[in-house]
Amino acid sequence: MGQGGSAKQQDLSELAPALSHSLLVWWEIQGRKDSALKPWMFTDDGRWPEPSQHVDPYGIWIAEVMLQQTQLQVVLPYWQRWMQAFPRLEVLAAADEHAVLLRWQGLGYYSRARRLHETARLLLAQIGGDPTDPACWPQDLECWLALPGIGRSTAGGILSSAFNNPLAILDGNVRRVLARHQAHPTPPMRAQAQFWRWSEGLIAATPGRARDLNQALMDLGATLCTPRNPSCGVCPWLEHCTAYASGTPEAYPVTDAPRSLPFSVIGVGVVLNQAGEVLIDQRLNEGLLGGLWEFPGGKQEPGETITVTVARELREELAIEVEVNQELITVDHAYSHKKLRFIVHLCRWLSGEPQPLASQQVRWVKPEELGDYPFPAANARIIEALQAYLRGLAAT
Repeated sequence: MGQGGSAKQQDLSELAPALSHSLLVWWEIQGRKDSALKPWMFTDDGRWPEPSQHVDPYGIWIAEVMLQQTQLQVVLPYWQRWMQAFPRLEVLAAADEHAVLLRWQGLGYYSRARRLHETARLLLAQIGGDPTDPACWPQDLECWLALPGIGRSTAGGILSSAFNNPLAILDGNVRRVLARHQAHPTPPMRAQAQFWRWSEGLIAATPGRARDLNQALMDLGATLCTPRNPSCGVCPWLEHCTAYASGTPEAYPVTDAPRSLPFSVIGVGVVLNQAGEVLIDQRLNEGLLGGLWEFPGGKQEPGETITVTVARELREELAIEVEVNQELITVDHAYSHKKLRFIVHLCRWLSGEPQPLASQQVRWVKPEELGDYPFPAANARIIEALQAYLRGLAAT
């Protein structure tokens, strides 16, 4: 990108003390220091912690993992419901996976929930004392990096937030702020080492305030240095921002050209038996949606009608024969790596005992019980359409 190539980067190591100071001054007044927004960051008596104070690592760890792929305003109600269901480490460790996935339903990237569950058991075995005492939790970066689903930025976020350890973070907000400050000429993911050095330099410039500085960096990216329409005029880094000086702050971070996403049509069967029960199966514990329940189906093959797809997939995956009837709903859903169109048909079960040939298990359930099972987000509209159809039948 031309602007990025011609912009002159600054020596952030020299500027770090001034940048950190101005950022913290701004954050003390304008930052998201609100217990209603980030309850996991506050002490038991509702205060922002002093530098020497520890905060419960359990709630922070859960929040950090939820925030890996999701914005704060979306995460908050999920975190609150999670803490009601699993208020302590030992409660999560003792829970079954079904309950964990059900509480995660709707957040996406479900492998995060399975890893949280696994990590809870590992942490419980590591902690030598009372898990409600923050001092008993591991405070070493390497210990956290060895746990499932914990990368360098997540570990830094947990340890700086809970214990004020002098560790940097590098989430999407921080990358954007640093990329604009420097008008960095390539996508940040291609220069991870450089971005880590910049983030670490800011932490080193503010001894004893790693917790506050990391939160301030994230808040700056989330509230002012936003992906679109950044509020440059009130930014504490305005006079030092190379992207702003270039006149095109929105050109940064530089991004790769978007890839075209593959598209597939999926035939789905909502199979009902004579008792009015519906057939669902549980996905294998692999991939983004592992362990979730779904209505069975599969990809439409070239030259195949969708009704033939549904009948074939149910035969191949469940060893059953069905009569494919009317279309119930069509749902378009985009993932980060592909786009899918689910064409859903009502089906009548004819023969064959359902078998989990391509799944963990299959189950006949009453339609009103579907809410007791964790489904991928795309299935929510299918469930709504089924329940509306059944209400219509009952009314006739």
